Amino acid sequence: MRKTAASGEAKVAGERSLLLGIGISSVGIGMYIPFSLVFFHHVTGLSLTVVGLVMTVTGLAGLAFMPLAGTAVDRFGAKRVNLVLYGIRALGFALYPFAGSLPAFAAVSLVTALADRSFGVVQQSLIGEVAQGSARDRLQASTRALQNAGMGAGALLVSGVLALWGTGGFTYTAWGNSLAFALAGLLVGRVRAVRVGRPTAGAVGPVGAAAAGSVGYRTVLRDRPFLGLTAANFLTALGYSALSVLFPLSLSTWSAAPDSLTGAAFTVNTALCAGIGVLIAGRVRRSGARRTRSAALGALLFAAAFVGQIVLGTLRPGRTATLVALLAIVVYTLGELVHSPSGGALSVSAAPDAVRGRYLATYQLSYSLAGALAPSLFTALLAVDGRLPWALLAVAALGAALALLRLERHLPAEAVHAEPPVVRDTTGRPVPVTAAA
Repeated sequence: MRKTAASGEAKVAGERSLLLGIGISSVGIGMYIPFSLVFFHHVTGLSLTVVGLVMTVTGLAGLAFMPLAGTAVDRFGAKRVNLVLYGIRALGFALYPFAGSLPAFAAVSLVTALADRSFGVVQQSLIGEVAQGSARDRLQASTRALQNAGMGAGALLVSGVLALWGTGGFTYTAWGNSLAFALAGLLVGRVRAVRVGRPTAGAVGPVGAAAAGSVGYRTVLRDRPFLGLTAANFLTALGYSALSVLFPLSLSTWSAAPDSLTGAAFTVNTALCAGIGVLIAGRVRRSGARRTRSAALGALLFAAAFVGQIVLGTLRPGRTATLVALLAIVVYTLGELVHSPSGGALSVSAAPDAVRGRYLATYQLSYSLAGALAPSLFTALLAVDGRLPWALLAVAALGAALALLRLERHLPAEAVHAEPPVVRDTTGRPVPVTAAA
């Protein structure tokens, strides 16, 4: 890595190619995620029921594959595994238009789902492999902004394709996705890791690479601070499911706000994430705040937004409901923009180099588990009272913030601080602090 004179922050070798690849692949994702069931129905010709069943089964299989992806990262390196997953996704979408039978669709869907579900683990590991210090926070913020912008652009692009060619355009969309993933893989291949090769036995961390191979996930399970960090993230991850799952349900079953507000909320969230995400993360990073504290601040903003939804559901302010709901969405999005870069960099930096893949596979399960539980949990609470799920999320976010603050002194200093904190010796010279404060 190198440092720029203007900012003093480390620049990753091949960073532009990495981010451009992420942006292009996000366009591909945006071209099919909003229409996933309909997309695969038209591409394969199978019924919606069959497509839904296959997607559910293969999605669950993909979750089970995540620990193996973490092991592969530790053995072969995140960059190599990342390129393999891009290749699998490119091949899968190229084959979808030819997978007209149930066995063929199930096979292609399974292989593609394994790559899709594991991609987050591998991408996070790649950030840890190619960046250090505050560069990790910057890449986290840039990645999230590009993902939001890319997915929005992809959704607009597929809308134009369908307007021109009708449902037959889904086939062109599948091939467009394949091309996007292939191009992204070529671009990401240009990024260079901080280290050449994987760490050897005796490397920094509780175990070296040789020991990691024999110990496996037992190393992660013995790291109680990291498990605490994962548990805290599960509480926050429930909140990340609120916009896509709970907000539309709450509007249609409890609040007096118009249903069209769902689309407006998604638009506001996407625009803010893409437009000011890097700016907000940069302000947080330059403030020198500890990652634990900035992630806790994000969780507190989540809690404030959820309390706003409780107020909306209690008062049901009629014409001003839209304004109150959108204000809550803005606060929610700010929480997302503050929490996501700091929380992501915190998990990457708390993971020892030799077993980073296993650590991050464990951490990413907190998102997957929260996403799997959210629909049934939210609907059950909504059936009792429309304010209950929001109250649960507010309490969970507050609990996450408290847990992050309490974990601060138990996590490695290089994880808590984006840059090593310094103290002054008796001569006034800065001396780096090597232990957590």
